[in-house]
Amino acid sequence: MEFKTISYAKESSFLSPEENIAVIKLNRPEVSNALSRDMLLEIDSALEEIRRDEQARVVILSAEGEKAFCTGIDPEEPDRQDAERFAELILKKVEEFDKPIIAAVAGEFSGLGVGVALACDMRVAAENANLRSPTEVARRLAKIVGRPNAVDILFSGRPIDAREAESVGLVNKVVPTDELLTTVNWTAGKIATSAPLAVRLSKKCVNRSFEVSIVEGNRLELDAILQCAKTEDVREGIKAVFEKRTPQFKGK
Repeated sequence: MEFKTISYAKESSFLSPEENIAVIKLNRPEVSNALSRDMLLEIDSALEEIRRDEQARVVILSAEGEKAFCTGIDPEEPDRQDAERFAELILKKVEEFDKPIIAAVAGEFSGLGVGVALACDMRVAAENANLRSPTEVARRLAKIVGRPNAVDILFSGRPIDAREAESVGLVNKVVPTDELLTTVNWTAGKIATSAPLAVRLSKKCVNRSFEVSIVEGNRLELDAILQCAKTEDVREGIKAVFEKRTPQFKGK
């Protein structure tokens, strides 16, 4: 599929020549990578392509340019409410996607653009990243940073720079702007060398932990452990330890 508002590619990492990292890049820098309905449709299509690709083990979500990651719904959208509803469906899909997604955040992210970053499993931010106006994503913000930090950010309305975002847990790591993409590639590469089923089940357990009781959460974790115990990958991991080599996981 030919994309117009995003770009999609696969890349290898410093750790492996295999192109097992899928990269979605928001590509509307002229409007600060604001979300249009067309862009949301293309993100959805790219995710479906990645879902079907057994070689792709991890996803990087980045944006063209260093001035803005994403500034929310494009004000030129003819039906803003419809675009916001559709955006929420896509964000939920990102959250529940069966492969880990890392956001590479540079420049401003605001409105539902904050939601795009928060829907990802991890966020690596450039030093120039700054958060503004996250009122549209209060629930996701509280889920990530906790209620005390969320209400502080929301009530004050102040911009949040990268270092403060890191201190409250909004982003996992802050790096120099010119090192953002290499750092995210390294992080993705490390995940891509892990056992795919274990990673997928770990994400499922973490996501469900916010929705279920402790007893149900423990059951989910036990089920995940039992599933992994039956795989070829767990045997490969044990064998690699004794043979003092890097395991080669196949997702089986």
